[in-house]
Amino acid sequence: MNAAFAVASRELSSMFRLPVGWVVMALFMVLTGTVFGYLIVTPGQIASLRVFFAVSGWLLLPVVPAVSMRLLSEEFRLGTIEPLLTSPVSDFSVVVGKYLGGFAFLLLMFVPTLALVVILTALSDPKPDIGPILAGYLSLALLGALYLAIGLLVSSLTSNQTLAFLGTLFVLLLIMLLGFVPIEKLPASLRPALSAMLIKPRIDDFAKGVIDLSHVIFFVSVSAWFVVVTTLTLESRRWR
Repeated sequence: MNAAFAVASRELSSMFRLPVGWVVMALFMVLTGTVFGYLIVTPGQIASLRVFFAVSGWLLLPVVPAVSMRLLSEEFRLGTIEPLLTSPVSDFSVVVGKYLGGFAFLLLMFVPTLALVVILTALSDPKPDIGPILAGYLSLALLGALYLAIGLLVSSLTSNQTLAFLGTLFVLLLIMLLGFVPIEKLPASLRPALSAMLIKPRIDDFAKGVIDLSHVIFFVSVSAWFVVVTTLTLESRRWR
């Protein structure tokens, strides 16, 4: 794991050496600030960040692909993937390191949003409940981890960052739009599978302050599955 942490540290530091890291953070703050100003700070409304966390899937939609698009595709484009793969570091350590570096960046990106909690607490009476806020931030981290794992896989399939961004964006958009499919109109055989894939109901539960262990397991296991598939994709380059 030392090798994975070394790769993660290198990846995280590179995020702040390039303009894209700061642009992504600024974009996320603009989006969250807009939601906060127009939908949360409303006179007579109960002090809650439930709306913010409920729409987090859409807020992360343009942001995470911008982070994940360069994780592996840039290595392919620059040709630095070959020395990395021939070094005494396993493919799994490379993939996990890239993933952890991107995830650490997302967590740092979420930190400035704590200012919204401070502002809401200062403006409201009674004060907002801390439980739903903690649950909401947990959902934000889990959703970001899932989005990033999908983006990492897409990034491993191309050396073009633009294609990696658009591919990830399309997949994530498709996942979000599945939440609007009327399940009751589908064949009975497809309903359980679609229900299990839906993200929106899980995020809504977190936004209400409900921490369901099955939701946590879903996000962690699916994210891990995408990381494993990415490792297999990277290993296939050795075979070729």
